[in-house]
Amino acid sequence: MAAHLIKRCTCLLREAARVAPVMSPVGRLQLAAMTQRTVTFSATSPSSYSSGSLIELVEKEPVFTPYPERQEVDQLIEKATRPEELLEISSAGHHFHQNHAALILIQFSRLLSKKPEFKASLIQDARFQQLLQLANSQITSVWHGTLVKLLRSLYSLALPQTSKELQSVEQEVRWRMRRLKYKHLAFLAETSTAYMQERDSKELLAELLVNLERRWAEIEDGRTLVALMMKIGHLSEPLMNHLEDKCLELMEQFGPDDLRKVLLTLAVQNRRSVPLLRAISYHLVQKPFTLTKGILMDLAYAYGKFGFHQTQIFQRLTADLLPHVPSLTHSEVARCCKSLAFVKCLNLPLFEAIAQHILNKAQDITLLHLCNVVLAFARLNFHPEQEDQFFSLVHKKLASELAGLSPALQVDVVWALCVLQQVQETELRTVLCSGLYPQLLDGKTPKDQNTFQKLLHINATAQLEHPEYTSPLLPDLALVPKSTALDKKVTPLQKELQETLKGLLGSADKGCFEVDTQYGWVLDAEVLLDTEGQFLTLRDFAAPHLAQSPRSQPLPSGAKRLAFLRWEFSNFNSRSKDLLGRFFMKRRHMLAAGFLVIDVPYYEWLDLKSEWQKGAYLKDKMRKAVAEDLAK
Repeated sequence: MAAHLIKRCTCLLREAARVAPVMSPVGRLQLAAMTQRTVTFSATSPSSYSSGSLIELVEKEPVFTPYPERQEVDQLIEKATRPEELLEISSAGHHFHQNHAALILIQFSRLLSKKPEFKASLIQDARFQQLLQLANSQITSVWHGTLVKLLRSLYSLALPQTSKELQSVEQEVRWRMRRLKYKHLAFLAETSTAYMQERDSKELLAELLVNLERRWAEIEDGRTLVALMMKIGHLSEPLMNHLEDKCLELMEQFGPDDLRKVLLTLAVQNRRSVPLLRAISYHLVQKPFTLTKGILMDLAYAYGKFGFHQTQIFQRLTADLLPHVPSLTHSEVARCCKSLAFVKCLNLPLFEAIAQHILNKAQDITLLHLCNVVLAFARLNFHPEQEDQFFSLVHKKLASELAGLSPALQVDVVWALCVLQQVQETELRTVLCSGLYPQLLDGKTPKDQNTFQKLLHINATAQLEHPEYTSPLLPDLALVPKSTALDKKVTPLQKELQETLKGLLGSADKGCFEVDTQYGWVLDAEVLLDTEGQFLTLRDFAAPHLAQSPRSQPLPSGAKRLAFLRWEFSNFNSRSKDLLGRFFMKRRHMLAAGFLVIDVPYYEWLDLKSEWQKGAYLKDKMRKAVAEDLAK
């Protein structure tokens, strides 16, 4: 132990004497005396080596390798503009220190990245192979920063997986992994992860992930944090959790571009981290960031992907986007509309500007982009001021290109026009033809089932809102309800509404719940009222809204058929009492089918505390609906 300590001290003193500036004679004498005393103490110590053996040991095993002073060859390497110049430097007989071969390979990789067509021929050059061998022989003395850059460079040079030089560098990195600074680990993660996955370097990648996860607290800057989240976070759930925690800690350092990158990373990985989304929203709202058009578009996309509702952030996004509308491309217009539709954010000035922008550049817009805009308008139930001109453009585009769209997109765009009450007979006929629905009838995926539901809504529009339309319509077989993956769990409002209605009816046969209609809609409840306001037995009378109804007895004169429709929070536009387009069409269809609609919105029901209040509320709703119908 004592000998090892003396060895270190002697080496440090010798190195200090070599690299220190010129000393005064007194200083040199003091340093010499100190060294002499150290060696003498070591020689007289009973547990130490002799002075001669200690000097030999120090000469053989230096404690550290200082970075050499800058030489002429360093300048030649940096100034090289062609790979051939580097090969000439490597074979010109220059005096190389332990990092020079690695530095040449790193610069070689940079230059070849600009001229990849010369990569294969230059790598086969004998001088390049000698350079690889020289770097391999000095690998243990290459400095950490140079080592990780060397590994990245060898990956980018596409050396074969069996290359012993590449394997040697990988092994050296694995041995030094715990000694590397965190910035070196982050550099490897950012630049070499994809190469490790392609080359199946599982052990090196696994060790890198473990070290990044264990030492995550060493992250000190936002750039490193964001790079790790983007490049390697998806490979390790524990690491990503730590990175999200660190992101909350370092959020104050982030600029708008960093916030954008974090949001996009979460969106790509489909990680809906609510604390992180709230923190990002807070900083975007509170700080006077200047948000470019690109950042605004990406933020809108990310929030739309998560369906994350935050009123203040969308007020800012829509206000900042409005001046950029004239410069938006058609693709950006479609992206913007879709993103805002996903979060149910209807900003009238912005959407009016978008509609006008489309009309101004009508000759350039493609049908696909126009379809996306129409779908967004339909979701939000938005009708532009220049409605006639806008939908004339839509019909003109569809007239020649609708049949060329995919079946699902045909259904989507015609369904959107049905929602907006702008569909034409030719468009109805195109999607209701017998050749389209069989493809969707037996669909098992949620997407197929959702598309078939829309087809039922289109069929209902043709029946209920276009009396002049005759055929084709969907066959009766297609109208029979079937259980689908679209069925949802019972909500508290739905459960309470059913219980309250059952208490009012008194008998189970005087009401029906969860009624599947042939129109593709489900009624929360259905009841019949006679002229005295008494409930009638449902099974006694015909039900034309059902696809298969065994009942044929017509309703008594003056009887009314009531449909109860509950409206949940998710059925409305954000911060609004306006129904989304889909649910507005449902209400329209039920009225056209002859029902008196009893609306039960969540914001009214939540104010009712007792069972008596809920019962009285429903009775009052029914009385008002009947009175309004009689008044007509």
